[in-house]
Formats: sequence, C-alpha cells, structure tokens
Amino acid sequence: QGQLVESGGGLVQPGGSLRLSCTASGNIASIFSVYPMGWYRQAPGKQRELVASITSGGSTNYTDSVKGRFTISRDNAKNTVYLQMNNLLFEDTAVYYCNKKWAPYWYWGQGTQVTVSS
Repeated sequence: QGQLVESGGGLVQPGGSLRLSCTASGNIASIFSVYPMGWYRQAPGKQRELVASITSGGSTNYTDSVKGRFTISRDNAKNTVYLQMNNLLFEDTAVYYCNKKWAPYWYWGQGTQVTVSS
C-alpha cells in the first residue's frame, strides 16, 4: 500500500512564509519519479483546487492566484515534492494536499493545515 504524507503547515501571519513537504512511501515510492505531481488545497466550504504542478523533468505551472508567491519543486531521490509559499495571504488558508496532477489519483493523505491569520 502506498502513502502520501504532507507536512510543514502551521499558523502564519500575512506576508509570512511556509515550506510544505510531501513524501511518497510504499509502492508509490518506486514510481513517484515518473509522474507529474501537484499541490492542491481545499478551503472550508470550497472544492479542492490544484494550485501548482511539476512534471517529472521539473517544468512547473501555477494557478494565477499563487503565481510569483509559491514555488513547487521535487526531489525524486527522496520521493518528495515541496511547496515554498511566500507572501502568504488570508485567502491561502486551507488544507494542502499533494497527489498526481491527473487522475486516477493515489490515495489522498491527511493533508497539512495552513492558516494565515493576524
């Protein structure tokens, strides 16, 4: 059984920064490197949305609301994808998840809570 484990969330003031990590284990780990990966977020009362993605080769894409503030990266040797979040805004408050960029998805992890509050 494979698993995705997200970490790095927390409470931060507007304008602050956080770095999220997501590590794949189990049978996902052996195939992690070939798949485009994404960071998703789900705010209360809203649908989960893809905010950033990265191909196996390192090409990135971002939704407009995070362009210039978030940076996605990956370390295939560590089966890990990262999300560096700078200049955080109130509207970035959500639970953040990682998974493949496209369906069929792996089992979703628990996510990591990011709360932006003054």
